[in-house]
Amino acid sequence: MKSLRFTLLGLLIPFISNAQNATQLNIKPADKQIISKHIYGHFAEHLGRCIYDGFWVDENSTIPNKGRIRLDIVEALKKIKIPNLRWPGGCFADEYHWRDGIGLRSQRPKMVNTNWGGVTEDNSFGTHEFLELCEMLKTEPYIAGNVGSGTVEEMAKWVEYLNFDGVSPMATLRKQNGREKPWKVSFWGVGNESWGCGGNMTAQYYCDLYRRYATYARNYEGAPLKRIASGANAEDYNWTETCMKNIGTRMWGLTLHYYTLPTGNWKDKGSATAFDETQYFNTMKNCLRMDEIVAKHSAIMDKYDPSKKVALIVDEWGIWTNVEPGTNPGFLYQQNSLRDALIAATTLNIFNNHSDRVKMANLAQTINVLQALILTEKDKMLLTPTYHVFDLFQVHQDAKYLPIDFVSPDYVSGDKKIPALNVSASQDASGAIHISLVNLDPKNKIKLNTSLNGLSWKSITGQIITSKNVTDVNSFTDPNKVSISKFNGAKKEGSNLSVELPAQSVVVLELKQS
Repeated sequence: MKSLRFTLLGLLIPFISNAQNATQLNIKPADKQIISKHIYGHFAEHLGRCIYDGFWVDENSTIPNKGRIRLDIVEALKKIKIPNLRWPGGCFADEYHWRDGIGLRSQRPKMVNTNWGGVTEDNSFGTHEFLELCEMLKTEPYIAGNVGSGTVEEMAKWVEYLNFDGVSPMATLRKQNGREKPWKVSFWGVGNESWGCGGNMTAQYYCDLYRRYATYARNYEGAPLKRIASGANAEDYNWTETCMKNIGTRMWGLTLHYYTLPTGNWKDKGSATAFDETQYFNTMKNCLRMDEIVAKHSAIMDKYDPSKKVALIVDEWGIWTNVEPGTNPGFLYQQNSLRDALIAATTLNIFNNHSDRVKMANLAQTINVLQALILTEKDKMLLTPTYHVFDLFQVHQDAKYLPIDFVSPDYVSGDKKIPALNVSASQDASGAIHISLVNLDPKNKIKLNTSLNGLSWKSITGQIITSKNVTDVNSFTDPNKVSISKFNGAKKEGSNLSVELPAQSVVVLELKQS
């Protein structure tokens, strides 16, 4: 048994797992802690078919679009209220020169995407196009600046171009390109993966560079920057220690990247669809490592920043598998199964439960790349199981965090075990309580009998994501195989809540006072 921490309003709740001994779940009152909506952010890199043939269609396309931005994708993402979108990378950010992507498209220079597939890009999707997309999505832009191959002057002028409302060379250039008023972009990444594709730097060298670049990334009137430093890869705790010691509160946030690999091996990561229970178990074990990794980085940050002024930004996360057979290996196109939905829900529960420090996160990536929300095939579009998790979990955005203490039942595979259950909970502005529950066990249901002392509630509804097999996917011939349906496994028994959580499922419950 492994002790996990979670939430709900001054109560004591026994969870009984599959005829085993009752598990005590203690739900504590809400305080001032908020689950930031920005935890539910996304990532759109110039990689594979995420931008081109994803968000951005050909100029002669018959797919409904506005200025080449694909409208069915926009509507799908607006539905789940994505709070921010990170661009242009990723590794691509540190080879991207923003002035190549402004002005008349016919005059923009072409470039080779050396990181992802060696393809030639025409730079038709640039700063104006990205910020128009964000306005259509009603989301906040998060721009990653070029530290790896760029210059301090280049980044400083990009910030001026975006944010200065006055007379200057960059403001004049912006107006000549059709944008009178600045966009006032707040989230600004100073490099990406500077320990790797962003320059192969040492931590100390990056800290010195950050301080220089951040100095010249100016705050203009009405547009204060939230500067985000390029943080650690997974368990590189020294990187976090060095950044906190040398940068401290000169940054708004510090990033962390961690991907779930089914095999734990970067050379052969495993299939997105063809896996047995042993590999499923190992994948979920690797997914749950996010909790420990976030906790250890947070502890280092607490040492230098006990008041938690600096946010931990997990701006790349998700499952990374081998590409689909027959596709360009540099395009990172993979299918998306029920297993991926369970990973998404588990990871979001972890972030919710660390929301005192984790203030922002970005799933990698939005369309046609890695753990995508949306897959496209010419004029067809489908929503993945992961998309449906974000749809269910949007109820936690900017809601009050409710802490829960409990001991999870075990999911046992051979001589190994992991916690079968993970949970997070919140209370929204209307007073409604939302509890998100994930059962990772592919064979056994979990029964929950819940006593809610001190909480007045009258009605309960629920929704569920599950399927017959953890390998089930949505395809262009069967796009709704894994989707959201009504959950009837929760009921009120006097003042108690009784829940039967099916195997391999994600459930979100809503408790209301009316």
